[in-house]
Amino acid sequence: MSTSPRLLDGKVALVTGATRGLGKATALALSEAGATVIVSSRKADQCAAVAEEITEATGIPAHPLALHVGDWDAIEPAVDAIVARHGSIDVVVNNAGIAPLAPTSLEVSEGLFAKTLDVNLKGPFRLMAVAGDRMVKGGGGSIINISSIGAERPSPQEATYAAAKNGLNALTRAFAQEYAPTVRVNCIMPGAFASDMAADWDEEFLGLVVNRLPAGRLGDPRELAGMVVHLASDQAGYTTGALIPVDGGRTAVY
Repeated sequence: MSTSPRLLDGKVALVTGATRGLGKATALALSEAGATVIVSSRKADQCAAVAEEITEATGIPAHPLALHVGDWDAIEPAVDAIVARHGSIDVVVNNAGIAPLAPTSLEVSEGLFAKTLDVNLKGPFRLMAVAGDRMVKGGGGSIINISSIGAERPSPQEATYAAAKNGLNALTRAFAQEYAPTVRVNCIMPGAFASDMAADWDEEFLGLVVNRLPAGRLGDPRELAGMVVHLASDQAGYTTGALIPVDGGRTAVY
Protein backbone atom coordinates (compact mmCIF):
# COMPACT_ATOMS: atom_id res chain seq x y z
CA MET A 1 0.00 0.00 0.00
CA SER A 2 1.27 3.48 -0.90
CA THR A 3 2.46 5.65 1.97
CA SER A 4 1.91 8.93 0.09
CA PRO A 5 -0.87 11.18 1.42
CA ARG A 6 -4.32 10.41 0.11
CA LEU A 7 -7.07 12.93 -0.59
CA LEU A 8 -9.07 12.10 2.53
CA ASP A 9 -6.45 11.02 5.04
CA GLY A 10 -7.67 11.71 8.56
CA LYS A 11 -11.26 12.41 7.51
CA VAL A 12 -14.33 10.70 8.98
CA ALA A 13 -17.06 9.96 6.46
CA LEU A 14 -20.63 8.75 7.00
CA VAL A 15 -22.35 7.08 4.05
CA THR A 16 -26.04 6.20 4.33
CA GLY A 17 -27.44 3.34 2.28
CA ALA A 18 -23.89 2.02 2.10
CA THR A 19 -24.43 -1.74 2.02
CA ARG A 20 -25.21 -2.16 -1.68
CA GLY A 21 -25.05 -0.56 -5.09
CA LEU A 22 -23.81 2.99 -5.47
CA GLY A 23 -23.59 3.50 -1.71
CA LYS A 24 -21.27 0.53 -1.24
CA ALA A 25 -19.05 1.62 -4.13
CA THR A 26 -18.90 5.10 -2.61
CA ALA A 27 -17.99 3.84 0.85
CA LEU A 28 -15.18 1.74 -0.61
CA ALA A 29 -13.84 4.65 -2.68
CA LEU A 30 -13.82 6.97 0.33
CA SER A 31 -11.89 4.40 2.32
CA GLU A 32 -9.42 3.94 -0.55
CA ALA A 33 -8.92 7.72 -0.44
CA GLY A 34 -7.92 7.46 3.22
CA ALA A 35 -11.15 8.21 5.09
CA THR A 36 -12.45 6.37 8.13
CA VAL A 37 -15.83 5.31 6.78
CA ILE A 38 -19.02 4.77 8.75
CA VAL A 39 -21.09 2.22 6.83
CA SER A 40 -24.74 2.90 7.51
CA SER A 41 -28.05 1.31 6.59
CA ARG A 42 -31.06 -0.05 8.45
CA LYS A 43 -29.73 -3.59 8.89
CA ALA A 44 -26.94 -4.02 11.42
CA ASP A 45 -25.69 -7.34 10.06
CA GLN A 46 -25.28 -5.97 6.55
CA CYS A 47 -23.48 -2.89 7.85
CA ALA A 48 -21.07 -5.09 9.78
CA ALA A 49 -20.39 -7.33 6.79
CA VAL A 50 -19.67 -4.45 4.41
CA ALA A 51 -17.54 -2.61 6.98
CA GLU A 52 -15.44 -5.74 7.41
CA GLU A 53 -15.15 -6.15 3.64
CA ILE A 54 -13.96 -2.55 3.21
CA THR A 55 -11.49 -2.86 6.08
CA GLU A 56 -9.96 -5.96 4.51
CA ALA A 57 -9.79 -4.34 1.08
CA THR A 58 -8.16 -1.05 2.11
CA GLY A 59 -6.48 -1.69 5.44
CA ILE A 60 -8.33 1.27 6.95
CA PRO A 61 -10.89 0.33 9.60
CA ALA A 62 -14.49 0.96 8.55
CA HIS A 63 -17.26 0.93 11.12
CA PRO A 64 -20.91 -0.18 10.95
CA LEU A 65 -23.82 1.97 12.02
CA ALA A 66 -27.40 0.72 11.91
CA LEU A 67 -29.57 3.77 11.19
CA HIS A 68 -32.97 4.33 9.62
CA VAL A 69 -32.67 7.79 8.09
CA GLY A 70 -36.44 8.20 8.12
CA ASP A 71 -36.36 8.16 11.94
CA TRP A 72 -35.98 11.83 12.83
CA ASP A 73 -35.11 11.24 16.49
CA ALA A 74 -32.38 8.69 15.70
CA ILE A 75 -30.22 11.02 13.62
CA GLU A 76 -28.84 13.43 16.21
CA PRO A 77 -27.70 10.67 18.63
CA ALA A 78 -26.09 8.81 15.73
CA VAL A 79 -24.12 11.86 14.57
CA ASP A 80 -23.02 12.70 18.10
CA ALA A 81 -21.91 9.10 18.68
CA ILE A 82 -19.69 9.33 15.57
CA VAL A 83 -18.14 12.58 16.79
CA ALA A 84 -17.62 11.17 20.28
CA ARG A 85 -15.92 8.03 18.98
CA HIS A 86 -13.89 9.42 16.09
CA GLY A 87 -13.38 13.06 17.06
CA SER A 88 -15.19 14.60 14.11
CA ILE A 89 -17.56 14.09 11.23
CA ASP A 90 -16.02 15.56 8.10
CA VAL A 91 -17.99 14.06 5.22
CA VAL A 92 -21.62 13.02 4.91
CA VAL A 93 -23.00 11.24 1.86
CA ASN A 94 -26.79 11.25 1.83
CA ASN A 95 -27.23 8.21 -0.37
CA ALA A 96 -30.02 6.17 1.25
CA GLY A 97 -33.19 6.22 -0.80
CA ILE A 98 -36.16 4.26 -2.09
CA ALA A 99 -37.68 4.53 -5.55
CA PRO A 100 -41.10 2.85 -5.61
CA LEU A 101 -42.99 2.97 -8.90
CA ALA A 102 -46.77 3.30 -9.21
CA PRO A 103 -48.93 2.41 -12.22
CA THR A 104 -50.90 5.63 -11.72
CA SER A 105 -50.76 8.53 -9.29
CA LEU A 106 -54.23 7.62 -8.06
CA GLU A 107 -52.86 4.30 -6.82
CA VAL A 108 -50.20 5.88 -4.59
CA SER A 109 -51.25 5.36 -0.99
CA GLU A 110 -50.71 7.95 1.70
CA GLY A 111 -48.42 5.53 3.48
CA LEU A 112 -46.21 5.00 0.41
CA PHE A 113 -46.12 8.74 -0.26
CA ALA A 114 -45.05 9.46 3.32
CA LYS A 115 -42.43 6.69 3.35
CA THR A 116 -40.90 7.92 0.09
CA LEU A 117 -40.54 11.46 1.46
CA ASP A 118 -39.32 10.22 4.85
CA VAL A 119 -36.35 8.38 3.36
CA ASN A 120 -35.55 10.60 0.38
CA LEU A 121 -36.20 14.06 1.81
CA LYS A 122 -36.98 14.26 5.53
CA GLY A 123 -34.05 12.09 6.60
CA PRO A 124 -31.47 13.91 4.46
CA PHE A 125 -32.81 17.25 5.72
CA ARG A 126 -32.37 16.24 9.35
CA LEU A 127 -28.95 14.67 8.74
CA MET A 128 -27.72 17.78 6.93
CA ALA A 129 -29.03 20.00 9.71
CA VAL A 130 -27.37 18.04 12.51
CA ALA A 131 -24.13 17.07 10.76
CA GLY A 132 -23.73 20.53 9.25
CA ASP A 133 -24.01 22.10 12.69
CA ARG A 134 -21.35 19.74 14.06
CA MET A 135 -19.12 20.39 11.04
CA VAL A 136 -19.30 24.16 11.55
CA LYS A 137 -18.34 23.70 15.20
CA GLY A 138 -15.50 21.40 14.14
CA GLY A 139 -14.10 23.79 11.54
CA GLY A 140 -15.64 22.53 8.30
CA GLY A 141 -16.77 19.62 6.22
CA SER A 142 -18.43 18.43 3.05
CA ILE A 143 -21.95 17.12 2.50
CA ILE A 144 -22.78 15.30 -0.72
CA ASN A 145 -26.40 14.51 -1.54
CA ILE A 146 -27.26 11.78 -4.01
CA SER A 147 -30.31 12.89 -5.97
CA SER A 148 -31.39 11.64 -9.41
CA ILE A 149 -31.83 12.94 -12.92
CA GLY A 150 -35.45 11.97 -12.28
CA ALA A 151 -35.68 15.23 -10.35
CA GLU A 152 -35.40 17.02 -13.71
CA ARG A 153 -36.70 14.29 -16.02
CA PRO A 154 -39.60 12.76 -14.02
CA SER A 155 -41.87 10.06 -15.34
CA PRO A 156 -45.43 9.65 -14.01
CA GLN A 157 -44.58 6.29 -12.44
CA GLU A 158 -41.86 7.86 -10.27
CA ALA A 159 -43.57 11.16 -9.54
CA THR A 160 -43.33 10.94 -5.74
CA TYR A 161 -39.68 9.87 -5.84
CA ALA A 162 -38.85 12.60 -8.35
CA ALA A 163 -40.57 15.23 -6.23
CA ALA A 164 -38.57 14.17 -3.18
CA LYS A 165 -35.32 14.31 -5.12
CA ASN A 166 -36.19 17.72 -6.51
CA GLY A 167 -36.72 18.80 -2.92
CA LEU A 168 -33.28 17.41 -2.08
CA ASN A 169 -31.83 19.55 -4.87
CA ALA A 170 -33.43 22.63 -3.29
CA LEU A 171 -32.17 21.68 0.17
CA THR A 172 -28.65 21.36 -1.23
CA ARG A 173 -28.63 24.99 -2.29
CA ALA A 174 -30.27 26.19 0.92
CA PHE A 175 -27.83 24.38 3.22
CA ALA A 176 -24.89 25.48 1.07
CA GLN A 177 -25.81 29.03 2.07
CA GLU A 178 -26.68 28.32 5.70
CA TYR A 179 -23.45 26.57 6.62
CA ALA A 180 -21.09 28.57 4.41
CA PRO A 181 -18.26 29.21 4.16
CA THR A 182 -16.76 26.32 6.13
CA VAL A 183 -19.16 23.55 5.10
CA ARG A 184 -19.66 22.78 1.43
CA VAL A 185 -22.92 21.16 0.32
CA ASN A 186 -23.26 19.67 -3.16
CA CYS A 187 -25.54 17.28 -4.99
CA ILE A 188 -24.91 14.57 -7.56
CA MET A 189 -27.74 13.52 -9.89
CA PRO A 190 -26.97 10.00 -11.13
CA GLY A 191 -28.39 8.56 -14.30
CA ALA A 192 -28.43 4.88 -15.22
CA PHE A 193 -25.72 2.83 -13.55
CA ALA A 194 -24.82 -0.85 -13.64
CA SER A 195 -25.94 -1.33 -10.05
CA ASP A 196 -28.17 -3.80 -8.20
CA MET A 197 -31.28 -2.13 -9.59
CA ALA A 198 -30.15 -2.47 -13.21
CA ALA A 199 -29.52 -6.18 -12.68
CA ASP A 200 -33.28 -6.70 -12.81
CA TRP A 201 -33.71 -4.99 -16.19
CA ASP A 202 -34.44 -7.24 -19.14
CA GLU A 203 -32.47 -6.91 -22.38
CA GLU A 204 -35.19 -4.95 -24.16
CA PHE A 205 -35.49 -2.33 -21.43
CA LEU A 206 -31.72 -2.09 -21.06
CA GLY A 207 -31.46 -1.43 -24.77
CA LEU A 208 -34.00 1.38 -24.54
CA VAL A 209 -32.06 2.99 -21.71
CA VAL A 210 -28.65 2.75 -23.36
CA ASN A 211 -29.92 3.96 -26.73
CA ARG A 212 -30.83 7.30 -25.14
CA LEU A 213 -27.39 7.81 -23.64
CA PRO A 214 -24.69 9.76 -25.49
CA ALA A 215 -22.16 7.69 -23.53
CA GLY A 216 -23.63 4.55 -25.12
CA ARG A 217 -23.44 2.49 -21.94
CA LEU A 218 -24.46 2.31 -18.31
CA GLY A 219 -22.25 3.99 -15.77
CA ASP A 220 -19.81 2.08 -13.59
CA PRO A 221 -20.57 2.74 -9.88
CA ARG A 222 -16.90 3.65 -9.43
CA GLU A 223 -17.45 6.60 -11.77
CA LEU A 224 -20.03 8.05 -9.42
CA ALA A 225 -17.88 7.23 -6.40
CA GLY A 226 -14.99 9.13 -7.94
CA MET A 227 -17.10 12.27 -8.11
CA VAL A 228 -18.06 11.84 -4.45
CA VAL A 229 -14.40 11.55 -3.44
CA HIS A 230 -13.59 14.70 -5.40
CA LEU A 231 -16.42 16.68 -3.78
CA ALA A 232 -15.41 15.41 -0.34
CA SER A 233 -11.81 16.55 -0.82
CA ASP A 234 -10.08 19.91 -0.73
CA GLN A 235 -9.72 19.70 -4.50
CA ALA A 236 -13.36 20.81 -4.66
CA GLY A 237 -12.83 23.65 -2.21
CA TYR A 238 -14.54 26.22 -4.46
CA THR A 239 -17.52 24.02 -5.29
CA THR A 240 -20.65 24.38 -3.20
CA GLY A 241 -24.36 24.56 -3.93
CA ALA A 242 -23.79 22.63 -7.16
CA LEU A 243 -26.17 20.14 -8.79
CA ILE A 244 -23.99 17.86 -10.87
CA PRO A 245 -25.44 15.28 -13.29
CA VAL A 246 -23.36 12.12 -13.67
CA ASP A 247 -25.55 10.49 -16.25
CA GLY A 248 -23.69 9.65 -19.42
CA GLY A 249 -25.13 12.76 -21.04
CA ARG A 250 -28.79 11.81 -20.54
CA THR A 251 -29.95 15.25 -19.37
CA ALA A 252 -28.35 16.78 -22.46
CA VAL A 253 -30.87 14.90 -24.61
CA TYR A 254 -34.50 15.96 -25.07
